[in-house]
Amino acid sequence: MNGRPRIDDDPRRRNRNFRTVLLLVLVVLFAVVLVQSLRAPSVGEELSYSEFVRLVEQGQVQEVTIQGVRIFGTRTDGSKFHTTAWTLDEKLPDRLISQGVEVRIKPEQDLSGFWMLLLYLLLPALFLGTIWFLMIRRMQGEGTSAFSFGRSQARLFNKEYSKVTFADVAGIDEVKEEVQEIVEYLKDPQKFVRIGAQIPRGVLLVGAPGTGKTLLARAIAGEADVPFFSISGSDFVEMFVGVGAARVRDLFRRAKDETKGQRGAIIFIDEIDAVGRKRGAGIGGGHDEREQTLNQLLSEMDGFEKNEHVIVLAATNRPDILDPALLRPGRFDRKITVPPPDIKGREAILRVHVKNKKLAPDVDLKTLARRTPGFVGADLENLCNEAALLAARRGKDAIEMKDFEDAIDRVIAGIERKGRLISEEEKVKIAYHEAGHALVGKLLPKADPVHRISIVPRGEALGYTLQLPLEDKYLYSKQELMDRLTSTLGGRAAEEIIFGEVTTGAYDDLKKATEIAKRMVMSYGMSERIGPLSLGREDGNVFLGQDLILSRELSEKMSSLVDEEIKRLIEEAYARAKQLLSDNESALRKLAEKLLEVEVLEGDQLDELLKDEVPHFVPTPPQDPEPQPQTSVRSSSP
Repeated sequence: MNGRPRIDDDPRRRNRNFRTVLLLVLVVLFAVVLVQSLRAPSVGEELSYSEFVRLVEQGQVQEVTIQGVRIFGTRTDGSKFHTTAWTLDEKLPDRLISQGVEVRIKPEQDLSGFWMLLLYLLLPALFLGTIWFLMIRRMQGEGTSAFSFGRSQARLFNKEYSKVTFADVAGIDEVKEEVQEIVEYLKDPQKFVRIGAQIPRGVLLVGAPGTGKTLLARAIAGEADVPFFSISGSDFVEMFVGVGAARVRDLFRRAKDETKGQRGAIIFIDEIDAVGRKRGAGIGGGHDEREQTLNQLLSEMDGFEKNEHVIVLAATNRPDILDPALLRPGRFDRKITVPPPDIKGREAILRVHVKNKKLAPDVDLKTLARRTPGFVGADLENLCNEAALLAARRGKDAIEMKDFEDAIDRVIAGIERKGRLISEEEKVKIAYHEAGHALVGKLLPKADPVHRISIVPRGEALGYTLQLPLEDKYLYSKQELMDRLTSTLGGRAAEEIIFGEVTTGAYDDLKKATEIAKRMVMSYGMSERIGPLSLGREDGNVFLGQDLILSRELSEKMSSLVDEEIKRLIEEAYARAKQLLSDNESALRKLAEKLLEVEVLEGDQLDELLKDEVPHFVPTPPQDPEPQPQTSVRSSSP
């Protein structure tokens, strides 16, 4: 990687291809030599013994070679022949010499003996062994011999190799403080030891994909002046039984060898859920090889022999499926959740990613942070790169705010589909659908403010309405959820009011509305008929966005009641959305006509358009908002 030094550079690995080619050449040469040594000389025409005797008497034989009962000869005209005698005639050489024939005698060679055994057994075995060896080398990848199954695939890095430091990690300051403690301990262990403190033996980083777990590990590798082993959980398990456990042993042995100088070492296992799943889980029992590997990992981390000065750092977004024995104190003493960044964190992350980019004076990172709720570090990095690509495509010398705005739309809703042909009738329906979302969002007191409306097709969406909250929120009241539910159904309500029928454009809206109502009834206790009960469970970890399902312990009567309450909430919100739009139909039509004219409306333009149409309308006050990390985007296509 750009010529950076690595600790585990091995000359044997660098010469692996050369050694493989050399081995193949030697095998081929050996085969050629063996075949040549066993091959019989050129024997020519086969004659009967009586014909051979007749040729000798006629003086037509120039020379012969006698080898047991086999006779090889050359006529006076240079042609070759061979024959076989019934028994060895001891007087034959004298008779040949008397006829002037040059005679050579060789000892008898039994080709059916040892050499034929080599030819028919050793040579094929040698070829098969070579093929097997090469297959093993290919499966092992980094292996250096046919017996390196159990060698760990972990790569060892030093401080100079990883140029990432804690300065490159932004938006998760509390998490940085937690992991910085590990680096301080490794640099000065006596500071902790003299008062009896022990550093955690294992640290588990948990968080949604893209929040920066692996980046934190790189920063630790760059900051800590100790050996840093990096491996993925999937690198332990192979098709051969016992290989995973052997690799775990080898990994910890290598780490312990590095700590003999009284310095620590760090082992980083990325995606540890690949090897740390609960034992005995699944249909038909567990996976023996993976469970053996996990058992060895448990033993190495906290077994009979103490594991001194080796810290295990692991990352996963599936903590719910990890084995409880792996998570207990003594193995993973500390579990650190890496959350999505808030508005200040997003601004700090944006500053890191625009450090090497040319920005125009109108770029406001604070505004961009407000307009990207729910974005994690990977999303923000992608956003900055997309904005740079758009600016370069447009021939600009610097990235402008418009490029960032378009990049946000592209990341959220997909690429703009300029070539998508939409009929005028469908375009009108899309405009009224999005206008319904926007108008209901403006009329409801606790709905998220509307930031942008667009009827430009992007990705699979024919249009979208972007609503961004004004501040970070972690608690929602029932009224707030009902307003969000009503706003979600505003597009379908507008279609029914204007056209007297509904379309498939509300497909995504109905899914979101059903999910909101389901959580209100099953998880949040917001149904008066059911009461303050939690009836559902997450089918998986909260980070994965799994569906909420009913507990199997509920009676049929309770399940039926849950369905009725979900249906009641949705119908109540839908009737409310229809009522609001019917009372303000002139504003709905004006907004849809404006969308058909300009295709995209910003939030301030929406305020200006509706201030004379909606009675008692209060525009969104200009603030320095901090939005809740959730973006509401509604699609006009299934």
